[in-house]
Amino acid sequence: MFLQRSAVAVARRAAFSPVLRRTLATSAVRPTAPTTKFKRLSEVKTKDDLFGPGAATGTVPTDLEQSTGLERLEILGKIEGIDVFDMKPLDASRLGTLEDPILVRSAGDEQYCGCTGFPADSHEVIWLTTSRERPVERCPECGSVYKMEYVGPEEDAHAHDHGHGHDEHAWVEPKTWADHVKPSYW
Repeated sequence: MFLQRSAVAVARRAAFSPVLRRTLATSAVRPTAPTTKFKRLSEVKTKDDLFGPGAATGTVPTDLEQSTGLERLEILGKIEGIDVFDMKPLDASRLGTLEDPILVRSAGDEQYCGCTGFPADSHEVIWLTTSRERPVERCPECGSVYKMEYVGPEEDAHAHDHGHGHDEHAWVEPKTWADHVKPSYW
């Protein structure tokens, strides 16, 4: 009986173990230094400067190599320690007033901001829209005042054509209840 069990065990081991054993061989691949010099954030002047070079053939690209457009602008800023899109939260330590509103920076014609009340988180988020035409907005729940500070380019290439007869199809902002409030309440 003992001999049978040993023969079965030897047969099992022999079936699954290779006749010649191989040792594990590894080879080290040395990373090569990047051959492409990346532009610094201060060197970006046009949208053509925001295209990544891509990765070398046979390699996996990094975010810096493959990113384009706004993503590339953000990565270049992070490398230099600059928060390009100013993602800090708004000042919630005080109630904004008409004389001293909470400033909302924007590089576009319109900016959304979420008010959670004063003190912070005293009501649900209410989204307010500020624009270049209407920079001041007041929260209907807590009364906090927000003002858009435009930090974008002075003249937009897509701006409406004033005085050249092409303004008849220009977009007009729809009226809201705020249009019927006395200006002194603004």
